[in-house]
Amino acid sequence: MGVPKRRTSKQRKRQRRAHWKIEAPKLVNCPQCHELTVPHRACSECGYYKGREVVAAK
Repeated sequence: MGVPKRRTSKQRKRQRRAHWKIEAPKLVNCPQCHELTVPHRACSECGYYKGREVVAAK
């Protein structure tokens, strides 16, 4: 049975978890209105996706 021989220290545990960082969402410019939007989603400002209007604009 797999049982640890020694307890994992706080430092070792925290060093391992140090790379679990949250990262900011990647943003791209909308080709129609040049607003920052999330890639592969319809633009929330103009409603365009891949050169066509898919959502009615506000």
